[in-house]
Amino acid sequence: MSEATTPSATELSAETEEAGFYHEAGLNAAWTATRLAIGGLCFLFGTFVFAYFYLRSINASGRWLGSGYHPPSMLMGTIIMGAVLASAGIQYAALQQIKAGQKRLWQIGALIALVLGVGAVILQILDLLYLPFWPGSSGFSSVFVGFYALFLTVLLAGMIWLETLLARSRFIPAISFVEQPPTYKEAFAVQRFQAALSGFTVVWNFLAVMAVLFWVLFYVIPR
Repeated sequence: MSEATTPSATELSAETEEAGFYHEAGLNAAWTATRLAIGGLCFLFGTFVFAYFYLRSINASGRWLGSGYHPPSMLMGTIIMGAVLASAGIQYAALQQIKAGQKRLWQIGALIALVLGVGAVILQILDLLYLPFWPGSSGFSSVFVGFYALFLTVLLAGMIWLETLLARSRFIPAISFVEQPPTYKEAFAVQRFQAALSGFTVVWNFLAVMAVLFWVLFYVIPR
């Protein structure tokens, strides 16, 4: 019967070095994915900005707003935009708490941000269900419905991302955010979590800016 052998110091060093290589690659991939996501969303939302100003400028046969135009609810649009903006602001403020080792405060802030974000998604669905105009009845209505149907989908994906971060944070001790964990595996887990959280915050702040921009385009300018 063969005896179990413990790995040598050289083998452990090689294993640690290899784990560190893949860990560094994972961190770089997280930031690359964040930048690519923002770049892709810029192109995606940019198509609606182009369509908005192009159709508005040509206004063929007065079809930009159409006959009998009724604007979307300013109150509902403002509440949705405010909820996304507040969610991003609270999440950003809570991020500073977790950097100081206050994991519990971040979890509370992130939970509030999650509730606000999900609330914005629900209100956006209701807003699209009870519009004062038919989708496709004018250039404005086509761009409005197309953008907000896409935007609420992106918001929902963001909230799923935040929920997974909340779930992951349960397994990381608060002290690990201010002191070096005892093992490299635990240290790598904390760093991967921090990279994902920072990436989410950047994307969520970007979406908050987009919410304000399109609120101005669809709710303020047409009036």
